[in-house]
Amino acid sequence: MRRIVIPLLLAVVSLSWMPAHAGAATMVPPGNRNAEQPAIPGASVRRTKGTNSTFDRKYQKVRELLASDTKLMSKIKSTARAYGIDPIHIIGALVGEHTYNVDAYDGLQSYYVKAASYAGQSFRFAYGGEDVDDFVARPQFDACKGKRDSYSLWTCREDVWDSEFRGKKVDGKSFPDNRFSAVFFQPFYAGQTFGLGQVNPLTALELSDLVSSTSGVAKLDEKDAAGVYKAIMDPDLSLAFVAASIRKAIDDYRSIAGMDISANPGLTATLYNVGNSRQRAAALAARNRGASQPVWPEENYYGWLINDKLGDLKSLL
Repeated sequence: MRRIVIPLLLAVVSLSWMPAHAGAATMVPPGNRNAEQPAIPGASVRRTKGTNSTFDRKYQKVRELLASDTKLMSKIKSTARAYGIDPIHIIGALVGEHTYNVDAYDGLQSYYVKAASYAGQSFRFAYGGEDVDDFVARPQFDACKGKRDSYSLWTCREDVWDSEFRGKKVDGKSFPDNRFSAVFFQPFYAGQTFGLGQVNPLTALELSDLVSSTSGVAKLDEKDAAGVYKAIMDPDLSLAFVAASIRKAIDDYRSIAGMDISANPGLTATLYNVGNSRQRAAALAARNRGASQPVWPEENYYGWLINDKLGDLKSLL
């Protein structure tokens, strides 16, 4: 899952707006807000052309994988049930990733083989010789010490990175103007995501407590980079992180923005693509504060495809 900064919260008005009250959520209308697909990032276009493929061919390839691999589809359905979401949301995330970011392998077994190829590799999460565990022990992160769950803890640390370190020189050390995940959590190359769900290592750490309590997966530790990669590379584990990410996005929009996006797979796919659902929900809530008509969340190119192909994708279920 790539955290590309793409506008999500654009204004779309409706005459039926009723401001959300505490404990209530307004159902977001189904379908796309855009009549035409928003622009696809140049990097995705170049990557696809570089493999002599097209987005249509990549879509068909991942669709065929889902249609033919009954074991994978069974795992998707059971995982969705565990996290209380419609399986179409997981399908949307997988289809989006394998249409715009990577090619689908020919079957679920290929993902096990790929995961095994990383087993036993020695690497760590660090930047400039400083392990992330030592980095987050700096006094700038003291405000995060009281956070009790992994999601609150790591999103707090992301916020501190953005405000105190990103693009700055601190204590004589310069830090890149880039995302926390790209700087500290991608030891092979910047922008990397892995596995069936293309999950980012930092995202996995954020969701660790939810996945542990729901799926019984051992909690992840930033000091054990190999363990984090095992979780996101192994299909038996990675689907849980995909579902947890979607669950969190739905919950964030309900609790922060007062909007229910659970019936709009294009929006959950968009948030799976861009990440930062908590901050985006807060921005949407701010725009709606005192508004007489709603500002709806809006799909990006990735989510637009999912809503546009929704009938076809639902037929897989």
